[in-house]
Amino acid sequence: MTITTLQPGEVFVFGSNAAGAHGGGAARFALDHFGALWGQGEGLQGRSYAIDTMSGTAVFEQQARRFVAFAEAHPELRFLVTEVGCGIAGYRPDQVAFFFSAAGGNVVLPDSFRRILSRHDTP
Repeated sequence: MTITTLQPGEVFVFGSNAAGAHGGGAARFALDHFGALWGQGEGLQGRSYAIDTMSGTAVFEQQARRFVAFAEAHPELRFLVTEVGCGIAGYRPDQVAFFFSAAGGNVVLPDSFRRILSRHDTP
């Protein structure tokens, strides 16, 4: 799924870096189209939500779990998650999909993440 537009109440979730230097990939798209703020590396900004994927897996996982909690606290919003961390950061979906395993119904994960998580839901 390629996200190019948002409906009312939708939020674009993308990978960033600690400095919030949204220079390429989905981060640049969020900056140019969905209100991401230069210099903000995590959290809600405009109609987008940043997760630092460039500061190591521990930081990435912690921020992904904070995002999941944020989404749970905001059921009025629908969060469209890109393949966070699988572009410039260089992770594979099987390395990071589990960071989003507790996401609720208002979080739309990319197909690659859903496939990985569904394989582990079945006995």
